Amino acid sequence: MGKLIVIEFVSLDMVVEDPDGADGTPWGGWAFRYGPESVAGDKFALGELLDTGAMLLGRATWQRFSRIWPGRDDEFSRKMNAIPKLVASRSPADVEAWSNSSLLRGDLIEEVAGLRRERDIVVAGSGSVVAALRAHDLVDQYRLLVFPTVLGRGRRLFDQPIGLALESAERVGQAVRLVYGRDTAA
Repeated sequence: MGKLIVIEFVSLDMVVEDPDGADGTPWGGWAFRYGPESVAGDKFALGELLDTGAMLLGRATWQRFSRIWPGRDDEFSRKMNAIPKLVASRSPADVEAWSNSSLLRGDLIEEVAGLRRERDIVVAGSGSVVAALRAHDLVDQYRLLVFPTVLGRGRRLFDQPIGLALESAERVGQAVRLVYGRDTAA
């Protein structure tokens, strides 16, 4: 059985909205102010998951990534381009712009539960997808890159209480990678 792993850039107050500034919010771009050592490459320590798993993205996140990754040719980018990508979208979407992408057919929860039995699934960004998966208790692990900034506004990763168990913490540039799993004591 695979794991469903959520990866997110977050501020200290758990804001996930507009880390790169592409959405044009007044507070956007907060994650990229700390230099490439905090955001470039495999900062979420996905490693082999990029070779054996699949990536699940919401339509908006997929569209943003599809403009970034296909033109890059370093080792990490080649893995991002090679991994099977599933796009969750409520409206018809053309997914030809990024290799190995396909539209997720059927009900999100049913499809992901089935896929998770076969392989690991990494969900990047994709706030509404993450919220739906969390509501159905499908998230096994959160890998968060926490940046030293408090925004005080913006969409947050968690909107309801949740118990998690810390698995690891490691400095990554000016950020800290926190890995949390399910709280088995709860």
